[in-house]
Amino acid sequence: MTSVVRVSADEIDTGQVIPEESADPAARGKRKSYLPDLTTAVPVLTTGQTRLTVATPERRPNEAYVRTEIEDAYDFWAAAGSAANVAMQLGWPEVAYGVMESKVDSGALMKHPWKRLRTTEQYLAVAIMGTDEERAAYREAINTAHRHVRSTESSPVKYNAFNRELQMWVAACLFVGFEDTHQLLHGRMNPEQAEQFYRSATPLATTLQVTEDMWPATRVEFDKYWNVACERITYDETQKKFINDLVDLRMITPLLAYPLRGLLRFLTIGSLPPLFREKLELRWRPIDQRRYDNLFLFVGFVNRFLPRPLRFGGFYLIMRDLRRRIRKDQALI
Repeated sequence: MTSVVRVSADEIDTGQVIPEESADPAARGKRKSYLPDLTTAVPVLTTGQTRLTVATPERRPNEAYVRTEIEDAYDFWAAAGSAANVAMQLGWPEVAYGVMESKVDSGALMKHPWKRLRTTEQYLAVAIMGTDEERAAYREAINTAHRHVRSTESSPVKYNAFNRELQMWVAACLFVGFEDTHQLLHGRMNPEQAEQFYRSATPLATTLQVTEDMWPATRVEFDKYWNVACERITYDETQKKFINDLVDLRMITPLLAYPLRGLLRFLTIGSLPPLFREKLELRWRPIDQRRYDNLFLFVGFVNRFLPRPLRFGGFYLIMRDLRRRIRKDQALI
């Protein structure tokens, strides 16, 4: 049976506590945020450094094919940037070591990749397409696993899976990945379309412990959050090795990994914004960018003629499996 896991406020807010001897009396005893106050912070990085440049033409506002809800981004081609998105998430060391040191072996990416793929895709599906009851059920299942994901004395950084700021960063990466691939396939969105798409993505964050007031209210505010948050991006040698092993599919049989390795590496590097490529020391030439742009121009054109059930079938099947598990009271993750 699926047990209900109650998460205490202390678990959710776990973070570095500012010591009592701090020079700032007002700060003593409070929990230290990973980011500065966003109302006064001035981003050092630009969107050109932290986001992909989408070369596809701008979509026409009255085009019947145009869809600007995040549910319409759940196209099977969105998986092209999956490994890149994981690499982006792991750019925050606390997230990286939470994944790499996780004691939840049953969900470890390098030990049970297919199960981890299913549970990740189910989270994405239930966050956007699920009912409130289905989201609550999946949240409780994730809480069970997250309770065991916390740093130890030997960890290089302190982390806790219930930390809202870390969850916020992961959700922001997921949104960026969906928005980028959606525009690569269907054309760039104008500000009004981008705002509509952004607002529909809120459940990516709020399905777990992130509160609605933490998710930036507008697309412009999100850009500021993203650029400031990207200032924390850093990769040590352990993170780089983990990411390279992921991209090279070291966790699956070589019979499957070898034929796919070159394509996955190309798609992964191409789907990373310039800042992340630089931090990971990945080579990306102008000719590679042209090939990447041309690939998505071609795929986007072909995609228009594929029936929606074919393009979205994977997520529909994942939701059907989730509902079956809930109905039969089986483990969700």
